[in-house]
Amino acid sequence: MDNRGKRQAASIFGSTGFYIALLACVLAAGVVGYFALLRNDGTSNEPVQTVDNTVPHNSVPVSLPDEEPAEPVINDQPVTVPAPIHTLPEPEEETPVSAPAEVPVDAEAPGIAAEPVEITPPQRLSPLAGETVAVFSVDRLSYDETLGDWRTHDGIDIKADAGTAVTAACAGTVLQVEEDGRMGTAVTIDHGDGYVTTYASLQGEPLVLAGEEVAAGTPIGAVGNTSLTEAGLGAHLHFSVTRNGEAIDPAGYLDYSE
Repeated sequence: MDNRGKRQAASIFGSTGFYIALLACVLAAGVVGYFALLRNDGTSNEPVQTVDNTVPHNSVPVSLPDEEPAEPVINDQPVTVPAPIHTLPEPEEETPVSAPAEVPVDAEAPGIAAEPVEITPPQRLSPLAGETVAVFSVDRLSYDETLGDWRTHDGIDIKADAGTAVTAACAGTVLQVEEDGRMGTAVTIDHGDGYVTTYASLQGEPLVLAGEEVAAGTPIGAVGNTSLTEAGLGAHLHFSVTRNGEAIDPAGYLDYSE
């Protein structure tokens, strides 16, 4: 093909391409306009703008798409959140507690005196009413008419008719009832606080038993003459008292002087 033919072919194809492009634009504008009309007839009330498609004096209405929301801005730098500041309440000031004032004691002021508690001593009675024919004597010797010699005497001898009742000098517990080879029939009573009384030279059958509780004045036997070392006195009562095992004067015990 010579140069002339080539130029003619290029002119033909160049003119044809132009019209093909123009036709494509018109079709595109028609499609867009169709969809824009459908959009306006439906729900959209947005204004229609005209877009120039390079074809003079031919405007096609185009519907603008909805604006997309702006994307959030992401800050890659770490954000430091300040820690909350907790303010501690100031401690309350303690109110000093004052010690109670001492009340002066007036020595001359009248007070309520406690009444003394009176302790009543146990009742003590003479075990026999009669004549005292021999007294207590442990610090010096006394003459014994029965034995005919001088010796100590740890009690008192009270003379009375045989069979006269002998009573407990104080309340207590009978410790023993015995037949003593020297003092005859005897009854021993424990009165507590270390006091013990003995009633000797009684008749053969006392009225109490060992372990029996007796009160002051309770009959415990009868006057007899069973003591071998005092037989010369006749019927009488040999009465003796010990305190914590030591002989004391029976007369003082009965007078509450011991």
